[in-house]
Amino acid sequence: VTTSSTVKDLGVILDSNLSFKNHINHITKTGFFHLRNISKLRNMLSISDAEKLVHAFMTSRIDYCNALLGGCPASLINKLQLVQNAAARVLTRSRKYDHITPILSSLHWLPVKFQIDYKLLPLTYKTLNGLAPMYLSCLLTCYNPSCSLRSQNPEILVVPRIAKSTKGGRAFSHLASKLWNSLPDSVWGSDTLSQFKCRLKMHLF
Repeated sequence: VTTSSTVKDLGVILDSNLSFKNHINHITKTGFFHLRNISKLRNMLSISDAEKLVHAFMTSRIDYCNALLGGCPASLINKLQLVQNAAARVLTRSRKYDHITPILSSLHWLPVKFQIDYKLLPLTYKTLNGLAPMYLSCLLTCYNPSCSLRSQNPEILVVPRIAKSTKGGRAFSHLASKLWNSLPDSVWGSDTLSQFKCRLKMHLF
């Protein structure tokens, strides 16, 4: 039997430490490869056709199962951000040193970090509203102070304590609670999931 330091499951490369470093490196390498090929054809493509290629070969890979990357070190997330930035420049024909934020905004693309949050927070909303599997509901605990304030979020969540030396900060129970508690009441107070997603996207932008 041959041992391996990584294994691929449903398209996600897992390592023994669940660091997702190999997975992110693979996405980065593949993304830049396809972007180089698309850039060679860019002058012959309309922006609509170019966008289809970028989404098919690059952004779809960044989006796939990206909730797993919540809590990963910024150094790893930044690698994916560089790929997204390069894709935006190829698509809009922007120069290398043009500020990237307005370019991403013009394309209505959330930065990678916020894309991950956008996957985790709707799942948290569904969990709190009985729309998710029971095993997720058991991971979240609402905070019940002895004296509640009228202005206080009635669904503020308890953030489990973790040791700094562990990877517990990436657990759904910890990360989802932290993200949820950081939301303004205009977002968490949404009546429906679709309304929540709409308000969340506006908040993240």
